[in-house]
This record gives sequence, structure tokens and C-alpha cells, in this order.
Amino acid sequence: MADLGFVGLGVMGGELVNRLIRKGHTVTGYNRTKSKAEWLIKAGMKWADSPRAVAAADITFSMVTNSAALECIVEGPEGILAGLAPGKIYVDISTVSPDYSRAVAEKVRAKGANMLDSPVSGSVITLQEGKLSVMVGGRKETFEKVKPILLDIGPKVTYVGGNGQALVLKIASNLSLAVQMLAFSEGVLLAEKSGISREIAVDVLTNSAIGSPMVKYRGPFVIKLPDEAWFNIDMMQKDMLLALELGRKLDVPLPSTAVANEFLTAARGIGLQKEDFAVVFDVLAKLCGVKR
Repeated sequence: MADLGFVGLGVMGGELVNRLIRKGHTVTGYNRTKSKAEWLIKAGMKWADSPRAVAAADITFSMVTNSAALECIVEGPEGILAGLAPGKIYVDISTVSPDYSRAVAEKVRAKGANMLDSPVSGSVITLQEGKLSVMVGGRKETFEKVKPILLDIGPKVTYVGGNGQALVLKIASNLSLAVQMLAFSEGVLLAEKSGISREIAVDVLTNSAIGSPMVKYRGPFVIKLPDEAWFNIDMMQKDMLLALELGRKLDVPLPSTAVANEFLTAARGIGLQKEDFAVVFDVLAKLCGVKR
């Protein structure tokens, strides 16, 4: 059992902390809005008043929305960097710019500590079912120290390479989510406008050869959206823009990513940015005269 810290207790971060507590670990947490962490405090999480205080733990995790949010919790007199001591380990689970993550890792090493980027693949449901997969970038010896704890998060933990490399792989994975959802929506609407009920189309397509785990989980969202977005338009577009930026940097054309990203922009344009990214279906449906 380990002495852990966790900064960023949103939907996924909170569920991760809850899982770590249930695995028997001691977790000290911080979130910008304390009220969102009350359920975790009741579940046994200790509260800290700053990221710096959280970083007193042997291993500190963080999960925030983007590079700017990561900078807010890492830098400054009350940031994670200020609280790190030699020998400590910092693991960031956020999906952020690989270049920025590498820059933070250098600052962490300057404190005598070590950093891993460790994004996860899956949704809240995947996590609750114990099926989350974890990618890890950083020094191999640091990875080996943290691996047993990561296995408590999910059964599939893969060491990818140096700092930033796990983030590259996460971005490569996430771009496919929006592309798959758009293609799935095209298929459903083609069937629906041919006279096939949406429910039948969803049932057949999600159980066909195209039924990836993502399609199986999100396919039904074209019938009814979840009450709370698993991964909203803003978050998905952030990852698509990271992918497009990386593609330009590496001279890798990403045509399907670019098209899917335009549908995310369209969703924002009609006020759906806080909905799950499955609402790309609604954008496409509007274009062909179909109502949800």
C-alpha cells in the first residue's frame, strides 16, 4: 500500500481516487473546487489545501483538462513543483502537449524527483469495470516503481518510452475516437433515412465488425445522450488540435482528423460544447434534416 497524492478530482480523476482508496492506498487530494471532492473525503480521502501540500506524498498524481491547467497546478509557490523533494515521483495522467510535459519533467528532475506521463485510455464506465488501459512515458526505472499502483488503476499497463511518448500515443488513440463516432453517425443516418429505425441501426452496427469498444459504449448515445458528458466537445477538440499540431510538426497528414475536427467546431457553433462528443451525430443529422 502506498502514500499517494492526487490533484484534479473531476469526473475521471475522482473515480481514479475512489478506485485507489478501495485498493487500500492512502490518498491525499486537492481540487480547485472542494465541494466536488466531498464524496471522496467521505470515502476516506485526506484533504490538502494546495497542490504543494499534496506533493508531500511519495507519489503524486494529477489529472487536469489541458496544458494551461497543468501549468496552474505545477508552477508557482503553491504548485506541485514547490512541494517535490528528492526521491519523490510525480505522475501526470492528463492529456496535454507532449512538449510541455517534457519541459515539466525537466523541472521535476531539477528538484531531484522524477516524472512520468501516464495517460489512460477508456471512459468512466471502462474504469468502473476495471478495464482501463494505461500508457507510460519516462525513465524505465521510475516506471517499474510505479507499475504496481498503475495496475490497481487498470489491468493493461504499457511502458512506451521516454517522457512525452505516452502522450503521443494517447493523442494518436484519441483522434480515432471522433473519427469513429463521425463514421458511425454517417452509417446510422444513412440507414435511418432509408427507413430503418435508429434503434435497429444502432443495435446492428454496434454488434457488427465495426463495433469497437468505443462504438459499443457511445453508439447508443445517438438515441439518448448521457445526463453528464463522459468526454465533452471541448475536451475532444483539445485532443484533436494536439493531434493536428503534432501532425504538422512531424509531416504526417491527418485528413480524417481534420474533417472530424470541423464537426466538433460545428457542434460548438450550435452551443453543444458541453455535451459528450457523440453529438457530432446531431450536427450531421441537422445537415440531412433528421431530428434527435
